[in-house]
Amino acid sequence: MHAPQPATTPIIDLPPATETGALGVCQLKRLWTRNAAARAGHQLPVGEREKHLDHLVIDALGIGLEQTMQHLFGAAPTYEQFERWIVETAGPIDPLQAARINAAVTGAPYPAEITQWLAAVDASAPVLSPDDLAFWDEHGYVILHDAVPADSLAAAAQAVWDHVGARPDDPETWYRQRNNGIMVQYFQHPAFNANRRSPRIHKAFAQLWGTADLWVSTDRVGFNVPERPGRPFPGPDLHWDTSLVQPMPFHAQGILYLTDTPPEQGAFTCVPGFHRRISTWLANLPADSDPRQQDLHALGSQPIGGCAGDLIIWNDALPHGSRPNRGRAPRVVQYIRMYPTRMDVQEVWK
Repeated sequence: MHAPQPATTPIIDLPPATETGALGVCQLKRLWTRNAAARAGHQLPVGEREKHLDHLVIDALGIGLEQTMQHLFGAAPTYEQFERWIVETAGPIDPLQAARINAAVTGAPYPAEITQWLAAVDASAPVLSPDDLAFWDEHGYVILHDAVPADSLAAAAQAVWDHVGARPDDPETWYRQRNNGIMVQYFQHPAFNANRRSPRIHKAFAQLWGTADLWVSTDRVGFNVPERPGRPFPGPDLHWDTSLVQPMPFHAQGILYLTDTPPEQGAFTCVPGFHRRISTWLANLPADSDPRQQDLHALGSQPIGGCAGDLIIWNDALPHGSRPNRGRAPRVVQYIRMYPTRMDVQEVWK
């Protein structure tokens, strides 16, 4: 009598990045395969560089990272269903955008139209002055005024109000139950897309990165209401979104104020200049301490107020977050960042 054979783990092979489906987009099937394997209990290896490429493709297709992961793990779609969901969610894919994605994934040259567009952005007049850039170097953040056109600014603000079911003139509508704190999982709207395509925003990030060859994030929006009894500030407080292993590669993020936001109205908060001293601070911490659990406000946090249409761009090395809203109106924002295809990433998380 033969002993029972142990169950074998099915082998799941990752397809090459160049394998495509109906949409003809590279890397997408590889991303889907990894997530399908994870649902089945098989963790396929993935490094930070490949995660970056996944995020690039998702952003470029006009879908949010969170909504993509929620769909993949919640709906467990086939690959064909996943591709259909992308089109249903974000609309048809521009063939030129698909060609740019594929060139980024494979290392092939961009189409001529893309090359000409990026060259025009590089050649355009700066939107950040020498004083702005000196401030950026010193403080680790900079404010771009009038970052988007007035019409898309107003339309984006109204879209957030409508989505959360609130009215500016009725405070009782501000406090309806929401599941994500101050974050609003709302990614697709024509006004949001118009803001993401702002030439001024593109040029500002191009000046900071040293290249116009950047991709814009498909990020969410935010709605931070004034505190009142029973509705304390839910966070996030000061934090980092990146590994603290030194040296830290340069990354930048951005937040667009859709309405006037004085400092007390839950304004974006950071520790200015900390990118210049984070290495020393980390080295001086006790060996067994967690840098993320320190009193980061004691490092010199400051709220950064602004007007509707101001974009705050900050260096990822700064502790940053929101703050309790002690003003008279909600803080309404859109998160926007831009980044290159190839950038340094830290493979070790700390």
